[in-house]
Amino acid sequence: MRPVKKVADSLTEQQYLVRPSHINHYGRLFGGQLLKWIDEIAGIVAIRHANATVTTAAIDNLQFKAPAYEGDLIVLTGQVTYVGHTSMEVRVDTHIETIYGDHIMINRAYIDMVAINNEGVAIEVPDLLIETEEQRLEYEAAVKRKEMRKQRRLEGF
Repeated sequence: MRPVKKVADSLTEQQYLVRPSHINHYGRLFGGQLLKWIDEIAGIVAIRHANATVTTAAIDNLQFKAPAYEGDLIVLTGQVTYVGHTSMEVRVDTHIETIYGDHIMINRAYIDMVAINNEGVAIEVPDLLIETEEQRLEYEAAVKRKEMRKQRRLEGF
C-alpha cells in the first residue's frame, strides 16, 4: 500500500514583486515570466508531494484573467488537485495583492507533473487524501481534465 498525503502537506505560496525586467512593451507583466513562476511553484508543490524529482508533462490550462503592472505584488498559491500512479495535477492560482491586503485573481493554471528517478523513469507517488468538499470537487474536475488530456494525445495534440 502506498503512502497517503493531504493537500495541505504540499500547499505552497510564493510572492514576487513585478520589476521593470518583468514588463513587456505594453507595460504589463510578460506572460512568459508569469508562466516561469507558475512552473516553478508547480514543481515545488509536486516535489513536496512526491518526495522525488519531478518534471512538467503538460500545462493543461492557462487563463490570463487580468494584467499585472510594474510594482504589483504577485502571489502564487499551488496545491495538488489530483494524483495518479506517477503523475500529479497541480493548480496554481495567481493574484495581485493590494496594499490593503485584498487579492485580485489574475491567472489560474493546471499543470501535469510526473515524478521521476535519477534515470528519468516515472516512479510511483503517494496517494492524495481528500478532506473537504472543495477538494473533492477539484479532484473530480481533475479526473475530467485528465481524460481530455488523454484524448488530445490520441488526436496528436
